[in-house]
Amino acid sequence: MLRKRRSRILATLGPSSSTYQSIHALAKAGADVFRLNFSHGSHADHAERYRTIRDVEKEIGRPIGILMDLQGPKLRIGRLSGGKVQLTEGKKFRLDLNPAEGDATRANLPHPEIFAALEAGTDLLLDDGKLRLRVDACSAEHAETTVLTGGVLSDRKGVNVPGVVLPISPLTEKDRADLAFGLELGVDWVALSFVQRPEDLTEARALIGDKAWIMAKLEKPAAIDALEGIVALSDGIMVARGDLGVELPAHQVPVLQRRIVHAARAAGKPVVVATQMLESMIASPVPTRAEVSDVATAIYQGADAVMLSAESASGQFPVESVSVMDNVITEVEQDPLWRDGLDASHSPSTATTADAICCALRRVDRLLKPAATVTYTMSGASCLRASRERPNTPILALTPQPAIARRLAIAWGVHPMSFAEATTLGGMIADAPAAAVRCGLAVPGDDVVVIAGYPSGAAGSTNLLHVVRVE
Repeated sequence: MLRKRRSRILATLGPSSSTYQSIHALAKAGADVFRLNFSHGSHADHAERYRTIRDVEKEIGRPIGILMDLQGPKLRIGRLSGGKVQLTEGKKFRLDLNPAEGDATRANLPHPEIFAALEAGTDLLLDDGKLRLRVDACSAEHAETTVLTGGVLSDRKGVNVPGVVLPISPLTEKDRADLAFGLELGVDWVALSFVQRPEDLTEARALIGDKAWIMAKLEKPAAIDALEGIVALSDGIMVARGDLGVELPAHQVPVLQRRIVHAARAAGKPVVVATQMLESMIASPVPTRAEVSDVATAIYQGADAVMLSAESASGQFPVESVSVMDNVITEVEQDPLWRDGLDASHSPSTATTADAICCALRRVDRLLKPAATVTYTMSGASCLRASRERPNTPILALTPQPAIARRLAIAWGVHPMSFAEATTLGGMIADAPAAAVRCGLAVPGDDVVVIAGYPSGAAGSTNLLHVVRVE
């Protein structure tokens, strides 16, 4: 199941896609990585899906990545009398810690950390931004507000506080229990929700260690302000446009998407564009033209992967959704302007041996037009640096670590393969073209570029580039 396209597809599993047959069909249609959304489902549900993915992986003979997505803190108002109330523009509305049922004049907000961060003039958003309040005065236990945008407010609706860094961990007790469970299962990626600052990545890393790679979900304006530090401490980035589009004006999101993708590409970190990419396909077998353009835009920007959420998890047409994404990516990557755009948006490399080797790869790729680049990698680092260069040739990542092969399944242009460790330079040179032929990437007479670290066995020691002719 060799992929012809470079960008990857991340598909969420759920009620519509949990059987062996459906997961196999999604993988065959183009899904490279599967997302387990821990905002929904039990541990037993996720364990069964995990085992099924691994069974499908054995069947298709291709590493499949598994990403667990932590729920993160959910800030919500309390109960309301009658289940809902009408908030009228210009009227006063109080939020406080009193657990009593609310009415049209007040409501419980059981989050003292919000009151601790509020200042007069701060805006609060309720129900995904449908209602907006302006804080007039506040204390550690309450906030007096004026309704700027009114409407019906129902029980337990969400609260967003744009422009304010809340003194709250991205990991709730539920997240910590879910994380321990997911790491025991053996997930490859952990998507960290509610990231506000670089320290959030440090906190998560202390729990995760090297058991999985961390993908920071950028969905808070505060995270954009600390973008460089967050990218530096993460292993990957997700442009989570849902909450980002709630807390910021919608017209700012496309610009921020481009900025985030560029920052992640510059750092050589895989970047995923997510949320509502093919939303209409939850109930329709065909997407809108705007949705197709949205997916295409992410590919033109050089994103490593695009993600399906409800489309594949609970929609009526999960396989068709993956197929549409696969077709859009393939079509874009055949456009000469796509390559021109990637080259124009390429960022300068760092002054390291690994980047010098991969810069040379970029030049060799254009002059010799080899059939494939073969990277020998222990940690995945050399492969990601090669992927950062966005070469024309496919990248075959050979690693003795099955977990690393699965993590690399999300990376742009990478075809990961578990492979016995080569211990000699001669072995590397001999094995690389044979592996490329076996994968269908090369035929006799083709050139293959080999990138490795020598002596072998040390992570992050890339120092060798060799061109070999396939005999």
